[in-house]
Amino acid sequence: MKYLIAGLGNIGPEYSNTRHNIGFKVLDALAKASNTVFSPKRYGDVTQVKHKARTFVLLKPSTYMNLSGKAVAYWLKTEKIPIENLLVVVDDIALPIGTLRLRAKGGDGGHNGLFDIIETLGTQNFARLRFGIGGDFPKGSQVQYVLGEWTPEEEEILPERYLAAKEIIFSFGTIGIERTMNFFNKK
Repeated sequence: MKYLIAGLGNIGPEYSNTRHNIGFKVLDALAKASNTVFSPKRYGDVTQVKHKARTFVLLKPSTYMNLSGKAVAYWLKTEKIPIENLLVVVDDIALPIGTLRLRAKGGDGGHNGLFDIIETLGTQNFARLRFGIGGDFPKGSQVQYVLGEWTPEEEEILPERYLAAKEIIFSFGTIGIERTMNFFNKK
C-alpha cells in the first residue's frame, strides 16, 4: 500500500524557518528519522519511507504554498495513490502552538494551500494533519505572523511535536484514519 504525505510550505531559504513551513519541517524530521533524503523531482522534493509493509511517498511541493494542488495531483497520479491515501500536513493558526489535529476531510479553514488542493482535486475528502502554530498576533498582521520565524521558546517544543506527527502519519497508514483520530486527537 502506498500513501502520499504532502507537507506544505514555501521554497527558498527566506522561508525555511517560518511558521508557514511547518509541513516541510515535519517531513524533514520524518525523513531524517528514517535515514532517507529528499531528491528534487517534478513539482517538488520527494523521498520514500517504508514502514510496516507500507510505502510513504513524502512530498514537499516546489510550487509555492498557494499552488500546492498541482504538485499533489501530479504525485497522486504518478504514484497511482488513491485520494483516501493522501495526507496533507499544514499549519493552523486556530490551534495552540504544537497542537496536532488529524481530520478525515473538511474545508480550507482560510488556508490558501489547502484551498488550492481542494480546487485542483475537486474534493475536500482527503485527510489533513493540522499543526498548531498559534494565533497570537495583532489584527491585520496574519501574513507577517505566519511568515515570521519561530521564537526560541517555540522552537524548544518543536522536536517533540515532530515525533508525535511522525507517529500520527505512520498510524494513518497502518491502522487508518478513524482509529488514528480516535487515539491521537484526544491527546
